Amino acid sequence: MACTYELQNGQVKTFLVGSAFVGEVPLYHMILAALLTGALAITVANPTDLVKVRLQAEGQLPPGVPKRYSGAMDAYSTIVRQEGLGALWTGLGPNIARNAIINAAELASYDQVKMTILKIPGFTDSAFTHLLAGLGAGLFAVFIGSPVDVVKSRMMGDSTYKSTFDCFLKTSFNEGFLAFYKGFIPNFGRVGAWNVIMFLTLEQAKKFFSG
Repeated sequence: MACTYELQNGQVKTFLVGSAFVGEVPLYHMILAALLTGALAITVANPTDLVKVRLQAEGQLPPGVPKRYSGAMDAYSTIVRQEGLGALWTGLGPNIARNAIINAAELASYDQVKMTILKIPGFTDSAFTHLLAGLGAGLFAVFIGSPVDVVKSRMMGDSTYKSTFDCFLKTSFNEGFLAFYKGFIPNFGRVGAWNVIMFLTLEQAKKFFSG
């Protein structure tokens, strides 16, 4: 598990376990580090994510409907001009929850999935095993984080929602619970591919530096 924990910010690691810590990092520390770094990262990146969601929504408008933004830079300036600077952090709450949950789910599940696979006869600690473990971690992360991801995207694309809870209730009542898993397959494709590349790279780096 230590190799996956190395993804986390060095300052978070020092804060949680101390600079002199030696040995296997406890699972709850890995999860906490993932939650903290995920929350910090998305707080900085929220304006970029907001603009991405708004521009994606523009592309789904029916023919003849005028677009609000001509591009990314125009979207930034229009949002600030019409809605205020703070609007760039619309949906920050669910976005933090989404990023923190998915980060934690990925890091906490990868090694568990890999160890389960290695118990199956014929499987060894190979690149194929790491690939399956990365896909498994991605599947688990998307399954856990998809409802929050949907709420986050809807709040960013539609400013009429009063709060995260309001968005959750309206989506649930109007469309049913399965609405929180819309786009599950493409989302899994993106997160799963990211996990495979990330964990394969980490495993290879671990082997390289360990001799």
